[in-house]
Amino acid sequence: MFSFFRSSPEKKVRKRYLAKLEEAMQAQRNGKIREYSFLTAEAEALREELEALNGAPLR
Repeated sequence: MFSFFRSSPEKKVRKRYLAKLEEAMQAQRNGKIREYSFLTAEAEALREELEALNGAPLR
């Protein structure tokens, strides 16, 4: 009945994905390339999870 109060799992994962990409960008700007690569790998895992939820690849 009140499903509009709940956020979808897709929105939660997308928000985490975008935050992880932002964090990776900041690490790269600060010269922390190793940290950047780890964060990018985590973001890619979130992207794959997001694609699995959507059923279609992201652009």
